[in-house]
Amino acid sequence: MPNPCRLYLITPPRLDDLAAYGQALSQALDAGDVAALQIRLKDVPDATVAAAVEALSPIARARGVAVILNDRPDLAAQFGCDGVHVGQEDAPYAQARTLMGPDAMIGVTCHDSRHLAMEAAEAGADYVAFGAFFLTSTKDAKTRADPEILSVWQEVMQTPCVAIGGITVENARGLAAAGADFLAVSAGVWSYGDGPAAAVAALNAEIALGVAERGHAR
Repeated sequence: MPNPCRLYLITPPRLDDLAAYGQALSQALDAGDVAALQIRLKDVPDATVAAAVEALSPIARARGVAVILNDRPDLAAQFGCDGVHVGQEDAPYAQARTLMGPDAMIGVTCHDSRHLAMEAAEAGADYVAFGAFFLTSTKDAKTRADPEILSVWQEVMQTPCVAIGGITVENARGLAAAGADFLAVSAGVWSYGDGPAAAVAALNAEIALGVAERGHAR
């Protein structure tokens, strides 16, 4: 049986109205399976990050969703997040692990590089993230990854892999079929025409189809 693939939500780049976003998040998480919520706020004061974690963590945890902070293992540890995601230009994995402790979830951006991913996995990362697979409006992606990297990774490594970058309801199925353990989605949920809850439901349906295709291909 192939490993199931699950949804990994990433917040929008800005959260100007935490109360309104919290309501949208609640509805989205109630609409289907979500494994994790990454709070991703760039170039904002630490107090803004703290307010977001304080407001959103109870919503996620009440539904069994892990709370992961982007970039800042120091703040993730201080604010009691379940994990942290670090890029190649952020704190190195070893430093993040030291700050977060042995039980935290730590993921590492690996772009389109199996070499970087293997280094992260061997160091002890809980997951590696490949991307961007598609054009994305959320960030200026430095690399484009081919879905084949997911298939190869599944064949040779046990560490879970996350697909990220421009993922939508329309293209999620292929990445699930290729071998992603998680699909990280931001604008594909929050900017979905029928609303975030409809996006989560539709993404879960497409993921299920993709996982079924993966099973038939083996």
